Amino acid sequence: MAVKKPRIVIIGAGMAGLTAANKLHTCTAFKDKFELCIVEGGSRIGGRINTSEFGGDRIEMGATWIHGIGGSPVHQIARDINSLESEQPWECMDGFLENPRTIAEGGFELNPSLVESVSTLFNKLMDFAQGKFIQSAEIEETAPQSVDFYKIAAKASNGGAGKLSVGSFLRRGIDAYWECLESDAEQVRDSNFCSRKKFEEAVFAMHENVQRTYTSAGDLLTLDFEAESEYIMFPGEEITIAKGYLSIIEALASVLPKGLIQLGRKVAKIEWQSQSQAQTKAQAHESMENGHVNKPVKLHFSDGSFMYADHVIVTVSLGVLKAGIGEDSGMFSPPLPCFKTEAISRLGFGVVNKLFLEVDSNHDVKSVKDFKFPFLQMAFHGSNSELRQKKIPWWMRRTASICPIYKSSSVLLSWFAGKEALELESLDDDEIINGVSTTTSSFLTSNLTHSHELCNGNHHHVDDEVRFSKVLKSKWGNDPLFMGSYSYVAVGSSGDDMDSLAEPLPKIENLESDESCSSLSQLQILFAGEATHRTHYSTTHGAYFSGLREANRLLQHYHCFGV
Repeated sequence: MAVKKPRIVIIGAGMAGLTAANKLHTCTAFKDKFELCIVEGGSRIGGRINTSEFGGDRIEMGATWIHGIGGSPVHQIARDINSLESEQPWECMDGFLENPRTIAEGGFELNPSLVESVSTLFNKLMDFAQGKFIQSAEIEETAPQSVDFYKIAAKASNGGAGKLSVGSFLRRGIDAYWECLESDAEQVRDSNFCSRKKFEEAVFAMHENVQRTYTSAGDLLTLDFEAESEYIMFPGEEITIAKGYLSIIEALASVLPKGLIQLGRKVAKIEWQSQSQAQTKAQAHESMENGHVNKPVKLHFSDGSFMYADHVIVTVSLGVLKAGIGEDSGMFSPPLPCFKTEAISRLGFGVVNKLFLEVDSNHDVKSVKDFKFPFLQMAFHGSNSELRQKKIPWWMRRTASICPIYKSSSVLLSWFAGKEALELESLDDDEIINGVSTTTSSFLTSNLTHSHELCNGNHHHVDDEVRFSKVLKSKWGNDPLFMGSYSYVAVGSSGDDMDSLAEPLPKIENLESDESCSSLSQLQILFAGEATHRTHYSTTHGAYFSGLREANRLLQHYHCFGV
């Protein structure tokens, strides 16, 4: 009886899955010796990469940035396929818009000196957390002479019981900053000192909200402080892809034969064999099962069909894995070992959503270009402030900014994280339009009955509120194929958990002395995806590296080193 080729099945046609498939298929010493297929539960490839169009502009519903071009494989692919230039306008085509206007609730545009001093404090604190703080002999021009940022950061990182969170560190940092100012007699005599603290608090909270979208931690109190220094950023500028992130996905998939990717094939259960089960079958010489050569993994699909495999690369999101280890899930049979489930449980996985709005072209305000809608940074006041606007909906209050996606676009963009991002998914278009209109009106209509020395005197008076004709939002939190956006190291977890998540199953002990355990019983379940990369988690290039890692693991297993 002829022995069938070993079969490798990749679950998920996102960055990690397609990278692994691309590597395996293009290895000349490998591709004719094995069966390879990708099963994707959705109706498209790309996973959390989803390029779309809105208002005539190209936008990204998911992954947006190449985070540093120096050494990034994503940037290299984009260059190779000429995706970095396009005649069609695209999101963030002019990078990070310059000259943002920071306006406090009620229409007060804040003095640049106040914004810069708080921004410097926040950036120095994050540099310290990430191990990038460079102590300078020069004191920043925007900082009071009594402020030593390094001492503030060092003080904020010390003391307290238990593991430190980024949120606690930042709060301690701003408290230490104010203590420095209060020790300065000249500062205390300043009649604006108390008012300044209120505005500084609003600006600091604005930066915290930006950090929530960067990390996907809806609450920075859940983000581990120690792990921040392990995260690696590529050097160089951060850019978007002119022809869309999906062009990278399409390039990876272009080498794969037609039919290799099977869409609409959602996996309901993965049956695999633990080491003891594999030993039992090997000792009993079981070689056939339902007419199939004994393959250790059986995939059950939601439509009732099934498929056998020798090796399965699981690239589903950490959110799906979290749901999959629940008592009622039964995604894995037998259940994953404790070292896996504990790592999955401890790691963080958050929700970040993007909201696009198109300015109503029939309104008196014609277009964003005519209206000169600013890169608006919104500094919201605390719950006890007399300047707090009651009509602003709660789900808008932790949104840091709203701005055109490029200088002349009629499309505006705002980011949401955590419970606000989930709430956004539940709102209908009219509720969103009304909530955003009320909020922008509060910031862009000057409060002419008050004046303050901490404000720069520029007013943004609008005769009528800006109106929007269409909205488009991402819905990553409630999508059963993702159940969130990207991973982070939560308090109580560490990079070790990401390493554990990346470890293949079964975990073979004493392999050399265990002759009864067939080599085909090894590497049954392999794990890839951004959450399995210790230093590049939460990124597309982290997903890319993880897919490459698991493909190489299989190539080495079968002693295939061709390219």
